[in-house]
Amino acid sequence: MIKAPAPKGARHQTRNQYSFTASCAERLDAIRIALLEHGIEPANLDDFLSQLVNHEGRFIRTGTASKPRSKNAWGVAYHDRGLPVVVIAGDWSTGAEMKWVAWDANSITPEERRELQRSIADAKQAREEEQARQWEAKAAIAVRHWRSSHSADPEHPYLKSKGIKPHKAHQQGRELVLLLTDFNGKAWSLQTIDEVGNKRLMAGGKKAGHFVVVDGPDYPACILVCEGYATGCTLAEIDPNALVLAAIDCGNLMAVATGARNRWPDADLIVCGDDDRTTPGNPGATAARAAALAAGARLALPEWPPEAPKHLSDFNDLHQWLRGQL
Repeated sequence: MIKAPAPKGARHQTRNQYSFTASCAERLDAIRIALLEHGIEPANLDDFLSQLVNHEGRFIRTGTASKPRSKNAWGVAYHDRGLPVVVIAGDWSTGAEMKWVAWDANSITPEERRELQRSIADAKQAREEEQARQWEAKAAIAVRHWRSSHSADPEHPYLKSKGIKPHKAHQQGRELVLLLTDFNGKAWSLQTIDEVGNKRLMAGGKKAGHFVVVDGPDYPACILVCEGYATGCTLAEIDPNALVLAAIDCGNLMAVATGARNRWPDADLIVCGDDDRTTPGNPGATAARAAALAAGARLALPEWPPEAPKHLSDFNDLHQWLRGQL
């Protein structure tokens, strides 16, 4: 690991004094503060820090304070002279991530900087490999859950409340089950919707760039990309010849739209955005415009009659209101 250079002046002596003679407790206090400042809070912070000290280079996973059984908190540490000098850590559930080093990177020697960069690269690789293993494990669970469910009941209360058909949705118990896949048809995660419309994504499943196939042909001439499942069902019922993909939320629209363009370069691709008129910045319409531009797609937003209530935001809302159901 990193070797202490010979003293070369006051600057290096000050840095070395901190780097190599600071007590373990001082290091752990600094790491503790860095974790909390970045919003990373393991369920048992003392145990997490102890593992970083006792298991150099090992990828550590544990629960978070908000989800103790989740294994969403992760970290890896690299040592010198028995003390951690590099710690990479994060929380998969929130996307929080931090990099802590034991000294000011501007004051280290070129050799130490190279070693530091290698340690950081090793930590990144360990994190990515562990994340990939987690996603694959969750994908297998998603497939088993999907196969154990059955086609959704058209009388399900959520479907009735939205005025939509089940399309490709499944059901287990009283919950609708939606499968998230990639453009090769591989399943990655699930979303469930209960009778009153509460939606829940599978914890630890991979959402980015993945989507629910609401309905439509395998070889589409027209593809409609939207946010939510109910909106997708409404679009599928308006245009049964289109392939409709629900991206789950506006933050995933661009990845799904650009993926669809790559998969079907000659199709008529339309991003059908939500119009969050009462939300500052209108995140639905803003994300839809950006996704359409990035994918070389057309953009469609609901066209509201003057008398339409302002709280309505998506194509399902518009369809329901025009039918007199809202």
